[in-house]
Amino acid sequence: MKDDLGQNQWWRGAVIYEVYVRSFQDTRADGVGDLEGVRRRLDHVAGLGVDALWLSPFYPSPGEDFGYDISDFRSVDPQLGTLDDLRTLIDEAHEAGLRVLIDMVMAHTSDQHPWFQDSRNRGDKADWYVWADPAPDGTPPNNWLSAFGGPAWSWDHRRKQYYLHDFLASQPSLNWNNPDVAAEMLDICRGWLEFGVDGLRLDAIAALLNDPELRDNPVRNDPSEVNEGGAPDSPFRMQRHTYDRDPPQLIAHLHRLRDLADRHPETFLMGEVSDVDSVAVGAKYTRGDDRLHSCYTFQLLNAEPTAEGLRALFDRFEAEMQDSWPTLMLTNHDVPRAISRWAARDHLSGDRRRLSRLMLALILSLRGTVCLYQGQELGLTEADLSYEDLQDPFGRAYWPDYRGRDGARTPMPWEELEKNLGFSSAAPWLPPDPDHAPMAVDRQEERANSPLSWARALIDWRRETEALRTGALTWCEAPFPLLAFRRHDAEDDLLCVFNISNRAVDWQPEPGWQVLSDAPGTPDDGGRVPPFGFGYFRRA
Repeated sequence: MKDDLGQNQWWRGAVIYEVYVRSFQDTRADGVGDLEGVRRRLDHVAGLGVDALWLSPFYPSPGEDFGYDISDFRSVDPQLGTLDDLRTLIDEAHEAGLRVLIDMVMAHTSDQHPWFQDSRNRGDKADWYVWADPAPDGTPPNNWLSAFGGPAWSWDHRRKQYYLHDFLASQPSLNWNNPDVAAEMLDICRGWLEFGVDGLRLDAIAALLNDPELRDNPVRNDPSEVNEGGAPDSPFRMQRHTYDRDPPQLIAHLHRLRDLADRHPETFLMGEVSDVDSVAVGAKYTRGDDRLHSCYTFQLLNAEPTAEGLRALFDRFEAEMQDSWPTLMLTNHDVPRAISRWAARDHLSGDRRRLSRLMLALILSLRGTVCLYQGQELGLTEADLSYEDLQDPFGRAYWPDYRGRDGARTPMPWEELEKNLGFSSAAPWLPPDPDHAPMAVDRQEERANSPLSWARALIDWRRETEALRTGALTWCEAPFPLLAFRRHDAEDDLLCVFNISNRAVDWQPEPGWQVLSDAPGTPDDGGRVPPFGFGYFRRA
């Protein structure tokens, strides 16, 4: 039962496993993963030792953005299953000791949603979306840009006005300045919490509201300003998103969401912050006890993979967030798989299996809630897809300079020798990567030293070590390219050391630290930390 799963703040230090449902397991022989497929693979997820499951959108959708363009917030896409399938999945996940988070996309809908059809015809929901008259010369009402490219406005010939879309033109932005919209979306969240989910991952939360005066965004003149959102080198990054993201009135809606969550004990609200300075804004959205519980930032997803770059980012986390609780991830469904991005750097080239261990050990040793993305436990690399295979509209628009998100969304490899690596008996919606075959789950189950075995050991080490889950973090000085920090509480004091390079580094802990031989880690090479090495020490 849900009430037996733990304490109110179970999410502090928890490990959450993201499932991109369409690519996890197909049970209907249509090439698309489904909720029943997730249920059948719960043993794999629970066997990792994680605390919770995060499901990508499963709502009815035309599929222009693969579930992030929703046409009904209260149901399940027939291609992915039924409400009964979802209820069974949640019940069995709870029985396995797993909590379930669902994706809640609240900033926009599909243009096929009945609300938008009513709004464009000036019906009862005429003001449920952001509409505006054209400028005197017929162009859009301001200079706002879509994160996916082009203007953030499209002309609707029926209504004879422009409508706002922060992403695709098929994803019109909801008007959260209308109290009826806010009340309806809050009621939708309430319905899913009463259905039995344990938390909500709030998509693109900074885009929930915009300036009601529709003022132009200023130019981003200072190259030192944080540059997030859109494709690399796209015009979207030439603006400071002062008026189309993160307006002051958004905080009041976070208060209402938190009040709803507090009425459903043990609920976890996790925000995705993008297109702004996501560290500073994420800290603001989680400050105190009346906003979101946690947020994650694209700055870590796109971090410079060097000891200096990571240390600088984590220092900024600590300075901005202070007592706020971060959510940390190195990879997810929106970015290229981190191991491929890291391994492309000269100082991290070489043994990708050892690099995979290092990356898992690092993220699982930091302070915060940790999210792992499906296949990360296997060391999966970014798939190299042809333009013809791409489904992602973001990738197709910017090919070949930016290849989009599909390379991280290819089917999960379950069986090395089975058709489509065990994902589906039909042609999958994205082709499986042949390079993933030797990384398949069944192949790794046979190897004692596989990335999968290391992932389980590291997750278990975090789960059993309270200082790693909830303790404080204090940075320690270490020679380049090492990262070193303490994780400590009243009962324990650990020193965690990571070699962010493919060369050995001379280093020994100061007197008073004893190596933890029973902890996961690479062996001490006579006072040297080996390439991609890491280790844990306890204060004597």
